[in-house]
Amino acid sequence: RHRCPHKPTRIYDNGQQPCLTTEYVEKYPKYSNISPPRSLKPKQEYQVHRGKMEGITTFKSDYLPYDIVKRPFRVQEELKPKTGKIELGTTYQKDYNAHKIQPVTLVRPLERKHTTGGKLDTIPTYQDDYRSWEVQRREPSKVEHIYHPPTEKFGNSTTFQDDFVPRELNPRQSFKPPCVAKLSDVPFDSTTSHRTSYIAHQLEPKFIRSKEEYKPSNQPFEDLTTHRNDFQGLPGQLAKSCKPENAKVGSNAHFNGVTEFQDRFQPWLVSLPEVRKTEEYVPPPGNMDFNSTSHLDYVKHEISPAVPIRPVSNGRRINAPFQGNTTTKEDFKAWGSCRQEITKKQQEIPKPTGRFYDSTTFKSHYIPHQIIPAQSFKPVHAIVPNSAPFQGETMYRTEYIPKKQETCPANYPSPPGYVYVNTDSEGHKFFRQLTPEFSESNSNPIPKEVAVLS
Repeated sequence: RHRCPHKPTRIYDNGQQPCLTTEYVEKYPKYSNISPPRSLKPKQEYQVHRGKMEGITTFKSDYLPYDIVKRPFRVQEELKPKTGKIELGTTYQKDYNAHKIQPVTLVRPLERKHTTGGKLDTIPTYQDDYRSWEVQRREPSKVEHIYHPPTEKFGNSTTFQDDFVPRELNPRQSFKPPCVAKLSDVPFDSTTSHRTSYIAHQLEPKFIRSKEEYKPSNQPFEDLTTHRNDFQGLPGQLAKSCKPENAKVGSNAHFNGVTEFQDRFQPWLVSLPEVRKTEEYVPPPGNMDFNSTSHLDYVKHEISPAVPIRPVSNGRRINAPFQGNTTTKEDFKAWGSCRQEITKKQQEIPKPTGRFYDSTTFKSHYIPHQIIPAQSFKPVHAIVPNSAPFQGETMYRTEYIPKKQETCPANYPSPPGYVYVNTDSEGHKFFRQLTPEFSESNSNPIPKEVAVLS
């Protein structure tokens, strides 16, 4: 691709757009400016609340309350059976007239059986027409191979060793050209295309700009900012402060040490409480009478003790053992029960009772047989020698026509068949073709102009 791989040095002008000259841009021109389709998707923007929210819903606005009235209860009428006899006749029985039906006569003719007195021949057609040939049995061509066990360990040869015949490896002749550098007899010339084609131009003397001397300004510096210049404030009075003035009150009088509490609340004179004297105890004269009303009015009666209902025990002691039998123990005696055993399936194979002799069923019942190996019918891989020389010709070698590889004209400093036109601001040289031709190899048109980066 004819593309500038790096940014140019800009020795011609100070353009700001990079070079995008490619083969794709040259072959495929740019269409007119077509704006992309506008998106109909709504923008996700925050919508500010624009009014007061009402607490009315669709249900509240559309729903109309109505009075709920109880559903009238329908009184079921009493069933009164009708008098008379019910008629069980239907429309079908009334309109349908029965007809007498006769049995259907068969259209199929009666089967006639032909009987003959001859003997039946039971030979089928296939057996009568296709008779077996008298073919003699073919003797087998199999060679009997009697197996002889080897006398040595691993003495038998394998099938691969028997069938494989070793042969010498003849490597194929390589038609690949040798990768050897061809040495030239011509002495080395240190001339390059750059040395031959490069023309040294004399550089113009560099323009040196003289340094300007700093001259301070005579006008005074205005420290007005945009805010101070444009926003000067509205005319009005300054706001008055409601804060009281912090004036220090000074006095030359001596401090008495008397507070407002001491001045207003003076101590009162309090009298002492009177002390009440206790009177002296004087005991009453005479003796104390301890008789109560119950003692004086109570009349004592003579009462005999209560007779116990319990029979009097004679106090006899019996040395016989206590009989603790009751009616329940005699009539309801405990049964003799035992735990039921677990029902297990009987084993079909009896367990061995003797000693283990380390002999398996395979060892005891296996009968070794003599091995007869199968005969190999694989053809013998014998090499047929051929005295004719090997012809190494292939379809690719006979029919392939090498094509001439053409070099891109942009690789030359001055392409053959082109005339220099101009050089753009990025340093690309443009050449114009002398006569429009078509290349013979691939029939691709040669471009009219070629951009070459110098």
